[in-house]
Amino acid sequence: MSLNYLIFDAADDGEGTGSWEAVASVRRADLPAVMAEVEAVLALAQREAPGPRGPLDEGGAWDADTQVHEDGDWTEVRLTLTGPWDWGEALVADFSGL
Repeated sequence: MSLNYLIFDAADDGEGTGSWEAVASVRRADLPAVMAEVEAVLALAQREAPGPRGPLDEGGAWDADTQVHEDGDWTEVRLTLTGPWDWGEALVADFSGL
């Protein structure tokens, strides 16, 4: 799967957990395409899940947060994934078509 709008930046906590954040800022007409990418990423994350989804500090193995903010004709979509480093890096590799 390749993404056209979401590009992920990774951060490693040094203890085996990472976070991957993507931000897309688009005009309203492109919002459905961005949201389709968000849904595709979340579906893949769920299929490849290392365990139950939920806050890591509450026993979840991985989690995701999606935020949408409209500002005039532009909409910012932010998707953040957290979970085991190897799992997240494998997902990002799938997204980039590697």
